[in-house]
Amino acid sequence: MKRLPVAGPWVTDKEAEYVAEAARTGWYEGAGRFERRFEEAFAAYLGVRHAVSLPHATAGLHLALAALEVGPGDEVVVPEITWIATSAPISYLGATPVFADVDPETWCLDAASFERCITPRTKAVIPVDVYGGMPDYGALRMVADRHGVAVVEDAAEAVGSEQDGRKAGSFGVASVFSFHGSKTLATGEGGLLATNSDQLHARIQVLRDHGRAPGDRHFFNREVAYKYKMSGVQAALGLAQLERIEELVARKREIFGWYREELAGTEGVRLNAEPAGTLNSVWMSTLVLDPALGLRKEELMAELDARSIDSRPFFHPLSSIPAYSEHPGPGGPEANPVAYALSPWGLNLPSAMRLARADVARVGAALREILTARAAASS
Repeated sequence: MKRLPVAGPWVTDKEAEYVAEAARTGWYEGAGRFERRFEEAFAAYLGVRHAVSLPHATAGLHLALAALEVGPGDEVVVPEITWIATSAPISYLGATPVFADVDPETWCLDAASFERCITPRTKAVIPVDVYGGMPDYGALRMVADRHGVAVVEDAAEAVGSEQDGRKAGSFGVASVFSFHGSKTLATGEGGLLATNSDQLHARIQVLRDHGRAPGDRHFFNREVAYKYKMSGVQAALGLAQLERIEELVARKREIFGWYREELAGTEGVRLNAEPAGTLNSVWMSTLVLDPALGLRKEELMAELDARSIDSRPFFHPLSSIPAYSEHPGPGGPEANPVAYALSPWGLNLPSAMRLARADVARVGAALREILTARAAASS
């Protein structure tokens, strides 16, 4: 039986042609051409002043926080439900991540929990657009502005999402995207930082190139910094994908629509939310089970695996993973009950771009079979 992948890109001849052109011409006088084209096109797509291509989204968060002068003694609030790449750059800089709870419907950072986490040491907050969904940025920004906290948007999973007519990635003083091979817009590895701040952009340009400002004296570094750049071949692939972005997002939403059709009327399951005013690009079609079913995510994943269907677990709360076992800050099930209540029961369903309607029907049939068997066993 054909194995159904959980993620994967949609690459056409257009991407192959751009990549071949970059490999042939992206040297000598052509050096940097595709990187500039990609950055300019992405900034225009988001409606922001600047975009900086990078090797991954983690680099973008690292650079944004460094440019904001986050360091030892500072705190940065992050949601419990996210990948460790959101919080790791805080530790790179010697600051402390503070874990906040999430909204039960969107699975994204909850504004009230964020405000409860703020102390005199809070310098920034990193809301995450989880699986393509978006938090209530109006509420989050009101809290952040009231307390003088910088907002750095982690839009790694949300290219193509929108809220109140604005693109994901346009809500923070800086925002970051991931172009990992699993993402909607894929360059294999890769990322991008976007900002409207001329000052922040200028500082990031220095920090990303070993402490050298563009056009500065060759090999005369002003400070010790980082090496965070994207290659021309990756940028060419990204540019071609960006020119197809509406098609890519439409495919993701189509796959999610198929899941809604398959699971309509199935008790005890819910899928990604799309509140009024939000367009969810649904990077990963995600299922959360009613705990009353007694079927934890690991059990369901094993059942699907036995049927040659790949899946991924819903993110574990950051404060629950071994990397933060010695973490002194707030977090845990008492502080963040929603995150801890969601995580055991959720998983990402196959969401690869190459899936056909029949593939999703197969997943739907498997889920209904598994859930029916569980209900019969418990009755």
